[in-house]
Amino acid sequence: MTQPDHTGHPAETVTARPATDPLMLVVGVHLVLADDGAVLLGRRLNTSYAAGLWHLPAGHMERGERITRSMAREAEEELGIVIAEDDLELVHTLHHLDADDGRSRLQLFFRPARYDGEVRNAEPHKCEELRRWPLNLLPADIVPYTAHALTEIARGSRLSTVGWPA
Repeated sequence: MTQPDHTGHPAETVTARPATDPLMLVVGVHLVLADDGAVLLGRRLNTSYAAGLWHLPAGHMERGERITRSMAREAEEELGIVIAEDDLELVHTLHHLDADDGRSRLQLFFRPARYDGEVRNAEPHKCEELRRWPLNLLPADIVPYTAHALTEIARGSRLSTVGWPA
């Protein structure tokens, strides 16, 4: 039975979440366009996260969207290229605990077997420039988890974690 609060109205009942509640996870998709030892990065512009830093072409999975569709959509939106979902290979999975907001994020990194179109900066309002960087000489001002993932991909690692307490 709910007891009245100090105003005489029924007090709001707050129920604790059971420990078995499923984890709400943010899922990011990242495109790894690498050849001849260099990878395509974009310098973020006018963004709430990591403005001014270099990052892979990336975005978030939207509700009701297959993960491969998310990656294909982001590639078209950001780079103007078309990638068939079947041409995407998952090359790395990163489970990232974001120190900024404390959220658990699953970052998925895909490499396309092929794509149609010419790579271009299709979102100049969000990306200052696109540039290829040697994998062994990434810029100092890169999103830290991106540098981590690219290092792991170069080593052949398919799974890593970052930001979690030891």
